[in-house]
Order: sequence, then C-alpha cells, then structure tokens
Amino acid sequence: MNRLKITALALAVAATALAVHAADQPAARHSKSMADILAASTPTDWRPLDPANTVYMELPEGRVVLELAPGFAPLHAANIKTLVQEKYFDGLVIVRSHDNYVVQWGDPSEDEAKAKSLGSAKRELAPEFTVPISAATPFYRLPDFDGYAPQVGFSNGFPAARNPKTKQTWLTHCYGAVGVGRGNELTSGNGSSLYVTIGHAPRHLDRNIAVVGRVVQGIEKLSAMPRGPAPMGFYEKPEQRIAITSMRLATDVPAAERSHLEVLRTDTPTFAAVAEARRNRHDDWYIEPAGYIELCNVQIPVREAKQ
Repeated sequence: MNRLKITALALAVAATALAVHAADQPAARHSKSMADILAASTPTDWRPLDPANTVYMELPEGRVVLELAPGFAPLHAANIKTLVQEKYFDGLVIVRSHDNYVVQWGDPSEDEAKAKSLGSAKRELAPEFTVPISAATPFYRLPDFDGYAPQVGFSNGFPAARNPKTKQTWLTHCYGAVGVGRGNELTSGNGSSLYVTIGHAPRHLDRNIAVVGRVVQGIEKLSAMPRGPAPMGFYEKPEQRIAITSMRLATDVPAAERSHLEVLRTDTPTFAAVAEARRNRHDDWYIEPAGYIELCNVQIPVREAKQ
C-alpha cells in the first residue's frame, strides 16, 4: 500500500472516530433552569391560598402555614376547622419528633377523663384514605414509574396518586404532608392529633391514614425540632414538649396579620416545565441528567404575593 493510500485511510479512520466521539457526547444544554422558568411565569400561573382552607400554627419559633385539602378529606378537613375555630389546639404541645419520619402534636394526656374536650368536633369519622376520581380532583401526571401507585402526579397543588382501575385517588406522604393520627380503629382519626412528614417520604403509609393537606411555609420550624428520646421519637418529660401558642384559620386573622402567599398552579404548562427541569437537570454542576424523578422530589414553588 503506498503512502497516499495510507494517509487517506488514516484520515478516514480519524473522521469516523470524531463522529463516534461526537455522538457519545451529551446534547447541548438548552434547557431552562427552574429559576428561569419561574422568572418567565405569568400571574395566572399562580394562585393565592384560600383563607378558608389555610391554617396558621403559631409556635415559639414562629408561624407554620398549613393548607388543607378538603377535596381529598372533606370530613376530616371540616372537623379540623371546627377544632381550630374552637381553639382546641391552643396550649397543646408537640408530643413527638421522630428522626427522618414525622413531628406530631395534640393532647399528651393518656387519661381520657383528663383529656381536653373536643367541643363540638366529632370524636369518630369515617376513614378518608382515598376518594373517587372526579372533576374535583384534577390530575397532572408525571411520566415516571412509581412503586406505590399506578400513577402519580399533582392535584390542586398537592402530590397525589391514583389507580384508574379502582377509580380512586389519594394524597401522598411527601415531605411536608399533614396527616391525621389514628389508632387501630379505622374511625379513630378525627384530626385532634396531627403529624407532618419531616423525613424521607414514608409512602407505605399512603391509603392507611388520612392525609389532609401540607405545610406551605415554615416546615423548617418543625423539622429542626429536637428528636424525642423515647421510642418512636416521643418526648419523655413534659418540659421537653414544645407548646403550641395557637392555631387559627386565616379567615379569623386580620388581613394585615396574614401570610400573603401564592402557590404555583400544578395544572399549568409552567409547572409541567418545572417538573421536567427537575427530571432532567442541565445546571452547570450536573454531568448526567437522571431523566427520572420521584414524585416527592418535585418541588411546588411558593412565593410571597405582591401587595
């Protein structure tokens, strides 16, 4: 083989190698970041919190804002509102801070005769672990596989799951989920004992306890509480418990004292873009975009409303 043919062959091999190398390289990063997407959002992409379904939990460390989800647990949401409006939770305490799991509050008394009266709230409620799929529970579905449900996504601003075969849907135990404590009896969860998920999502609890809402702001005031030393994170001594100053519906708080927050609507193209940006991170730090995301890793943006 002469020198000219060898040179031509070498150039061809080099060109092929370059083409293969180029094909193996990650695609150009043209995706917008979540910050860019939110900066380009419009006012209609956001919704204010409904004061009738917003609860302010006042702690010594400050305010925690809870949003109730009556579309998924109407009986429990109504009972919790009754308890709040009758000031049941005022002066009660955080009874439990279980590491990587939940913070729970309510009446620490185990003696029913000494327990705080529920007032006009109901002592027993029918379980609301799931509800029928309906127009009241619209659904933005994530494309990824989930080990706990046939479909997962978001409904009215809450992480949710559903089963088209049984035509049931339910809220999930993502970080910040507010659930109703109960005993072994299915009707024993009345809302007088509530908990918030503060750790890795305990999705095995889904469809076993009524999830009634989520923390919209102030979760750090709960997740940073000292862990209880007793089994399951319970506080052993009364002085270890943190007192609840008050719990109020936003409708019962003067407008000037309310937390004016907006939540990104989960039924918009903007939220779909946010979810996709989380699935395929193209930030400069990321080398390999996952192309997958778990339900509880999709953040629902919250911001201060412009006054």
